[in-house]
Amino acid sequence: MSGNLRFYTQIVSTILFVIIVFMNFLGYWTADRFIQIVFFFSMIFAVFSVGIETDKKLKNRS
Repeated sequence: MSGNLRFYTQIVSTILFVIIVFMNFLGYWTADRFIQIVFFFSMIFAVFSVGIETDKKLKNRS
């Protein structure tokens, strides 16, 4: 059960990072250039980590 909770937590955090980055891109949220870069790379890292975990779950299923 804790594995699923960890996976869902990763999904939620990835969605939040994507929303924050696009809010910044659209101008609804502003930050320093350094914070923008940190959030962008955090979003990229979160998307790839969720993709890797999803691939592991799909390989274990079959």
